[in-house]
Amino acid sequence: MKKRLSIALQQDLKKNILKVKTDSLVVGVNEGRALNPLSAKIDKATNGVIKKLAKRKEFEGKVGQQVYIASPEGLTAERLYLVGCGKSKDSISNADVDKILNSIISSIKSSKSKNTAICFPSIKYSDNSYSDSWFLQKTSTFLENKVYTYDAKLNKKNKAINHLKKVSIYLDSSLSANKQRKALKTGQVVGQGMNAAKDLANLPGNVCTPSYLASNSRSAAKNYTKLSCKVFGEKEMKKMGMDCLLSVGNGSAQESKLISMSYRGGKKDEQPYAIVGKGITFDTGGISLKPPAAMDEMKFDMCGAAAVLGAMKIIGQINPQINVIGVIAATENLPGGDAQRPGDIVTAHNGKRVEILNTDAEGRLILGDALSYVVKEFKPNAIIDLATLTGACITALGHYASGAITNNDILMEQVRKAANLSGDKVWQLPNFPEYGESIKGKYGDLQNIGVGDSGTIIGGMFLEHFVDNTPWVHLDIAGTAWNVKHLGYQPNSGATGVGVKLLADLVQNWELIK
Repeated sequence: MKKRLSIALQQDLKKNILKVKTDSLVVGVNEGRALNPLSAKIDKATNGVIKKLAKRKEFEGKVGQQVYIASPEGLTAERLYLVGCGKSKDSISNADVDKILNSIISSIKSSKSKNTAICFPSIKYSDNSYSDSWFLQKTSTFLENKVYTYDAKLNKKNKAINHLKKVSIYLDSSLSANKQRKALKTGQVVGQGMNAAKDLANLPGNVCTPSYLASNSRSAAKNYTKLSCKVFGEKEMKKMGMDCLLSVGNGSAQESKLISMSYRGGKKDEQPYAIVGKGITFDTGGISLKPPAAMDEMKFDMCGAAAVLGAMKIIGQINPQINVIGVIAATENLPGGDAQRPGDIVTAHNGKRVEILNTDAEGRLILGDALSYVVKEFKPNAIIDLATLTGACITALGHYASGAITNNDILMEQVRKAANLSGDKVWQLPNFPEYGESIKGKYGDLQNIGVGDSGTIIGGMFLEHFVDNTPWVHLDIAGTAWNVKHLGYQPNSGATGVGVKLLADLVQNWELIK
């Protein structure tokens, strides 16, 4: 993965905060008259500037509040940014941490600093699952995302320049230096995995084809010793009985691919965990053609696949002691002469016959075959699938949370914990049997769309027919995968890398379901 930034623990910052040579010094300040040791040093050196600002209520240290001081008196740093961290006695939430980090990112963005030093005071957390290690990992991930720019297809002379090259970090913590360094390294790897996913998703459809995804997956497997990759083409998938997946790609000149990656970090006979991604590299809707407005954004219909590939690259580096299978179903959905038609009936990998009533409900078809393959081939302990599956999910949840459908409460709770740690918000939707009635087929076992509303739920319940009794969670990321404007640590447009952080936290804490 591309390394864009040097991030290092610098415990000496506590001692030499007044003399540190850096373009920008960022200092966390607590709310209230009692300054923490770091901000007290700054205040004394700058002739009481922090207390003066507080007295005038220009800066009070409230969570996320910031102030900029140019050429600060008594410091060697060229710029000083004060960032509020709330009252020292209060516990801060995940949302508070986001405010603090986004404020820091905002400060960094406003300057053209090549290097920055960040000093955090001691922090108390509102949730037992949060810790200094989690905070440092999250900080590192934020910073790595901050330096992301998509420039793969720009002329060299027009490439965006990101000035930030080096960040030194100090946290007032009892955590050992080795554990702090490990947290920062892990966080940076996660950030790089997110950026790798964004790079793939941001590429145009004429570049990021199913074959391109396959090539990228093979390259990843070569880079990490415990990672391997198999790619199945259309002839092989035909023999495997994957007519659902193949039928979606019939209208395209690009060959459909099934990509199967395997990470072996656990015991040889230990059941693996599986992550599965939807990889429609471009989606016109097929014969059920989408409206032309914003159809260019349908290059993002492979963000589930990008998340799986980004996560597998992370797993290859952090080496968790578990076995993980990453599967990507990759194809295009185009209205060619051989394209599937409304009314067609195809046979899925598990033998179920599916009526195609709308060719724009194609993601569930390719995922159904992929899920069935995973269940039969690997007998996993649990499965997570990610897909930009339904526009209805945006209607239901907007752009703040991904929708979830599950058949197992224990696995869902693990996903919730990972979502809480990662910040990739997830909301569980119901799967009452009544919803499933609308996808019972008239001429086959299933039909690929339901009747009426509840499209996100029905799409998820369609997939449930392909997992047997395996614990499974489906994540619909249609509303969170691209053009999310409220995330301060990355651009307002383009892919977000959603799901990568969640999967990274999940694999670090995954528990066997008995």
